[in-house]
Amino acid sequence: MFLPISRREWLTRTGCGFGALALGGLTHAANPLTAKKPPLPAKAKRIIFLFMQGGVSHVDSYDYKPRLEKDDGKQMPFDDARNIANTGTKGTNERVMKPLWKFAQHGKSGRWASDLFPETNAHVDKLCFVHSLHTEGVAHGPATLFLHCGSTNFVRPSFGSWVVYGLGSENENLPGFVSIAPSSGNGGPRNYGNAFLPAIYQGTPLGKAGGAITDATIRNLKSSLSQADQLSRFDLLKDLHAEQLKANPGDREFEAVANSYELGGRLQSNAPDVLDLSKETAATLKLYGVNEKPTDTFGRQCLMARRLCEAGTRFVQVTYGDSSANPAWDQHSDLPKHGVHAKATDKPVAGLLADLAQRGLLEDTIVWWGMEFGRTPYAQKNGTGRDHNPGGFTSWVAGGGFKPGHAHGATDDFGAAAVTDKVHLHDLHATMLHQLGLDHEKLTYKYAGRDFRLTDVSGNVIREIRS
Repeated sequence: MFLPISRREWLTRTGCGFGALALGGLTHAANPLTAKKPPLPAKAKRIIFLFMQGGVSHVDSYDYKPRLEKDDGKQMPFDDARNIANTGTKGTNERVMKPLWKFAQHGKSGRWASDLFPETNAHVDKLCFVHSLHTEGVAHGPATLFLHCGSTNFVRPSFGSWVVYGLGSENENLPGFVSIAPSSGNGGPRNYGNAFLPAIYQGTPLGKAGGAITDATIRNLKSSLSQADQLSRFDLLKDLHAEQLKANPGDREFEAVANSYELGGRLQSNAPDVLDLSKETAATLKLYGVNEKPTDTFGRQCLMARRLCEAGTRFVQVTYGDSSANPAWDQHSDLPKHGVHAKATDKPVAGLLADLAQRGLLEDTIVWWGMEFGRTPYAQKNGTGRDHNPGGFTSWVAGGGFKPGHAHGATDDFGAAAVTDKVHLHDLHATMLHQLGLDHEKLTYKYAGRDFRLTDVSGNVIREIRS
């Protein structure tokens, strides 16, 4: 005989069943980091982003402007970005300053580059230059956030988080997204954060900008316990998680914590070997400038990036920076200090390109060398440095299906503003996602009632730079 019951009583009787269903989903569902098939044909599988924090001067490195030599020292009118932001006034008079490093053509492609980066110049035929970049934000904080997250002020997921959300990781035992030596300033953890994406997609930091290379490791991996005891502890945690989930079925934050412990257990066995550079040959260490001054620190970081990508990490960022208070390439005065930073980074970058190529990894790895903005073609306050310039600057990409030895777009005769085939940073993000097999317009996540994406409501794939 059927006896009707109230909805409240039915929910009370079946509540434990819902918990069991949720636990089953957590236990048996695919790991969120499991590699996913890209929806579009992909030319690349992973990205290494070499972040030159502070803004390398494009007119002293890769954007050759003979007019700067011709008009060096002259007072001329420019639309200064910082002055416009602060006062709304255009047309200030500034003193033109010629490049401090000599330009020449390099490689079979004949690409122009200065002798600021002589080691990297040997690889120009691998590089695809974008000379017409422009971005949002005049100050480091908003511009750095826009570079990483596609927004100058709102809390949004970082580029690496979007990539891992869309593709997963090639190795479920390692983080899908790693940020080596990130800066604590100018957005800090937001630049490798997941924002409203599930926590499993946030970046894992190794060390900090300006810190000792010995700190560039995954925290809390060392343990005095035997492997058997560690596994026993993780089994106990699993049982506790199961009981907690019965009481709180469908709790996404708790599921994220449970997943993090699962990943932590796998990291104990895998990460130490991946980060152990002693396994590399003497020739490889020399290629990156390891154990040499001044390249040891950045060389080790670039070599870590290669090892992580080779092991299956999807997105690795390597930051070259001094500290949050003093971004490395931010020479408002004393522009010759660019040379100090170039000596620390040039050989490691060239070594990374050569190493990836000889291992057959460059073909499906995007190496992106970039910064939050460029520098002005004139001296700041008639001094010895250059101010921020978001209106036109240069970045390069290599591998991953980009045209090698190619140059796209142009700034004006002084390098002050992008004028030909302009590329907004949203466009570059969209293009790199496309190379990974992701449609930037369809890589979305619903939050607070709307769909969000890295490129917001804009961005176009730049097909001219794709091979």
